[in-house]
Amino acid sequence: MSSILTNSSAMIALQTLRGINKHLAQTQSEISTGKSIATARDNAAVWAISKTMESDVKGFKAISDTLALGSATVGVARNAAETVTDLLTQMKGLIVNAQEENVDRNKIQADIVALRQQVTAVIGAAQFNGLNLVDGSSGATSILASLDRAGGAVTARNITIAAQNLSTSGYTPANVYHTASTGITAASDATAFVLAGGDNGVLAIAGAALTAGATLSVTINGNTASYTVSAADMAATDTGAVVALGLRTAIESLGFADLTINYATANPTQLAFANGAAGETLTIAATYQNADAGGLGILDSINVSTGVGAAAALGVIETAIDRAIDSAAVFGSAQMRIDTQAEFVKNLTDALTSGIGALVDADMEAASARLQALQVQQQLATQSLSIANQQPQNILALFR
Repeated sequence: MSSILTNSSAMIALQTLRGINKHLAQTQSEISTGKSIATARDNAAVWAISKTMESDVKGFKAISDTLALGSATVGVARNAAETVTDLLTQMKGLIVNAQEENVDRNKIQADIVALRQQVTAVIGAAQFNGLNLVDGSSGATSILASLDRAGGAVTARNITIAAQNLSTSGYTPANVYHTASTGITAASDATAFVLAGGDNGVLAIAGAALTAGATLSVTINGNTASYTVSAADMAATDTGAVVALGLRTAIESLGFADLTINYATANPTQLAFANGAAGETLTIAATYQNADAGGLGILDSINVSTGVGAAAALGVIETAIDRAIDSAAVFGSAQMRIDTQAEFVKNLTDALTSGIGALVDADMEAASARLQALQVQQQLATQSLSIANQQPQNILALFR
């Protein structure tokens, strides 16, 4: 049945054309934006996932910058520690030369002082963007390394870098009094003395000068024993006596069987040494470092202008070299970890970016083919609608 009021064919053709135009507009949007899901309207779930991942990518790119800054900072500290190690090795060579009797120890001491000053200069200059990890001015430093997502919660993960105090400050010589076998014959603030067989010596600890965290060290023939003053020691009734007892125990652990160490009731802050080995000479050196002393503060105790000082300096320089090497190793391990994390973050960022692309990027080859097909369909639908619109004209022929 034909009707001039209702043209079903035209309505069907119009619906078809509208559908084709809708798909054509969507395809053109994909081609122009490059995305199959550009807004939450296109696919709310996938769009939400992609936006969360995009925020993570943005965060990881910022973390990459942080890791680069951290690696540079640690690299400066590592380089400083390695340079200091080389300088201390040169200093050790001079100290070894000073062991000979027929050398000018005063000139050697002058060279040692120059090297010590260079160590101080290196430590002071080893800063990056105002942060110095080797001069004792900084504590542990944290570097943002990752953002861990579990469910909807995000947790920051840090790499902690332990600062190493290699400064040359905070050293105070211990009070050492040398005695002969029959009693005290001389007193001085020297940091070392020699005990021949049957000889005696006294190490005096000034209790009023002690502070929590201070370290007392005694080196005997190159072997070092140390005792660190604790807060409990400082709270004791007689701090000096407690510290003296602790230091004596540490010294006895060195294993010198013929060395007797006592402290008198009348002078509880003094350790009395007695060398019972007739054929063995003991070179004893003592140092005191404040709680805030740098690890290389002991360099100030090196004085090779005398034979006794030259012998004591060997143990001191070995301790200093060990501290510098340990510091360089700490920074080296930390920098390697930072660089490894930085490489991982870059790869992770690339993987997340690829994942986002797989979710929302348009398939341009398919979109191009689809565009061509829709354009043909649009032309045919337009032609079909035109034919359908002409159908009521055919009714006029019935009335001629």
